[in-house]
Amino acid sequence: MNKRLKCVLAYDGTLFSGFQIQPNNRTVQQEVEHALQKIHKGELVRVSASGRTDKGVHAVGQVLHFDSTLQIPNDRWAQALNSILPDDVFVKSVEEMDDHFHARYSVQGKEYRYKILNRSTPDIFRRNYRWHISEPLDIEAMQYACSLFVGTHDFTTFSSAKATVRGEKVRTIYECNVKKVEGEITFRVRGSGFLYNMVRIMVGTIVEVGKGIKQPTDITDMIKGQDRSLAGKTAPAQGLYLWEVTY
Repeated sequence: MNKRLKCVLAYDGTLFSGFQIQPNNRTVQQEVEHALQKIHKGELVRVSASGRTDKGVHAVGQVLHFDSTLQIPNDRWAQALNSILPDDVFVKSVEEMDDHFHARYSVQGKEYRYKILNRSTPDIFRRNYRWHISEPLDIEAMQYACSLFVGTHDFTTFSSAKATVRGEKVRTIYECNVKKVEGEITFRVRGSGFLYNMVRIMVGTIVEVGKGIKQPTDITDMIKGQDRSLAGKTAPAQGLYLWEVTY
């Protein structure tokens, strides 16, 4: 009898070409499915995730599901997978769900965080986990700009031109803020869902506000304009973390 299992995992995206399987590239999905195939004695087991992450993007709380006929206790699944997975992927928990659960379609909201090292000198040991910006940034202006994202809007301006999403691009942002502690800025955003590159474009735009290139109130006009060229550059991948998925 099939069991549907929900899996929460973390991964360091540095050496991955993203989450989703790609030919001739190392991906998180590939590693997880390889581990499941070993546990299932060669049988291919497909996983469905809450969403894709790009090359270099990290996850603290990615969620996926898979179906299995194996009668392994829930508390042993994580141990079994972690014994096979490489060091840059870690299963935090596995639990049985009903058949209606879907890692992608059951999502109620997601939280992303973006880390910026804001000081004059870089830190080579964190170069794969932070965006280093040496110029001073106006945190107060950035915080005000963040507040203007909150609410339900059409986020076409903050969606990559390469996005494949068809139809409306309306999303609801529940919370958006920035905080600076000892030279490190954390951008935090929670929403109903996110378009391709949306968080990175939001961060790139907020940084331009922090540098004085754009004004905080420009955010409102950008949203209304529904034009990608109005927003800032896309922030680099390595500072982004899929933090939590809620159901």
